[in-house]
Amino acid sequence: MKAIAQNEFGDAGVLSLQELPDPLVGPDQVLVAVKAASVNPVDYKIREGYVQGALPHHFPLIQGWDAAGVVVAVGPAADGYAPGDEVFGYLRKDHVQNGTFAELVAAPERGLAHKPAGITFEQAAALPLAGLTALQLLKKVGVGEGDTVLVHAAAGGVGHLAVQIARALGASRVIGTASERNHDFLRSLGAEPVTYGDGLEDRVAALLGGDGKVDAVLDLVGGEALSVSPKLVRDPARIGSIIDAKVRELGGQYVFVKPNSEQLSWLGELTASGEITVVIEKVFPLAESADAQRLVEGGHVRGKVVITV
Repeated sequence: MKAIAQNEFGDAGVLSLQELPDPLVGPDQVLVAVKAASVNPVDYKIREGYVQGALPHHFPLIQGWDAAGVVVAVGPAADGYAPGDEVFGYLRKDHVQNGTFAELVAAPERGLAHKPAGITFEQAAALPLAGLTALQLLKKVGVGEGDTVLVHAAAGGVGHLAVQIARALGASRVIGTASERNHDFLRSLGAEPVTYGDGLEDRVAALLGGDGKVDAVLDLVGGEALSVSPKLVRDPARIGSIIDAKVRELGGQYVFVKPNSEQLSWLGELTASGEITVVIEKVFPLAESADAQRLVEGGHVRGKVVITV
């Protein structure tokens, strides 16, 4: 099969289109012909070697944890899937080597769901990691009916979905930090935008009135955004971060996204019904995966970046 792989850690220049053996299919795995995959910030961090302390890595290394495609073979213990099924999934494994930036991927059944007919392969590929991250973070801080939620970095891949999923869970108001160029974009998603940076506490208070505080905060960027969050929320236990586990020292919650087929199916249904819009800034062919990563690494993507195979 053809795949984008690397033989050493480094910048995007270490990525190349290679011919590699087809993946082995485990008893509880499904072999998927990949139609689309999406790029996440974790991909360039893996590429540069920053995740070595968390998961074993092996070369040649194919990145990618998101995919959508068509089932071509099924392991003997994998239930619920058959050749020809259209699927999508968050396909992180316990070792980093055989990812989704390839023509074929062996997908653990626990991370898969059937793709709804009403969404494209590109939309489906963009949804799993970012959507599950947003949903699990929102659930971790208990977002529900009537809540006011603040999302730091609301225009990005996780953020733009968190805004919409918060509303689907019953939040009455969602405030999103973003640069001014993304304010209209956030309004289109149902969020009230505020500019990030110095003075955020005052801007949020002016927007809210009353005690000037929100019910829950999602930190998707770390640094100053996390440090100011206790001043913005009524209960620090309802600060959630996907960036910095030190949030726990503030009394908050840390989330590292986990595969969950049931949650993924729910997100797919919301997308197919139009309740969630998966925004894709740009689509690259597999051979241009290095450029796709450079775009994400620049940090100014609105929504998601997708690779087609």
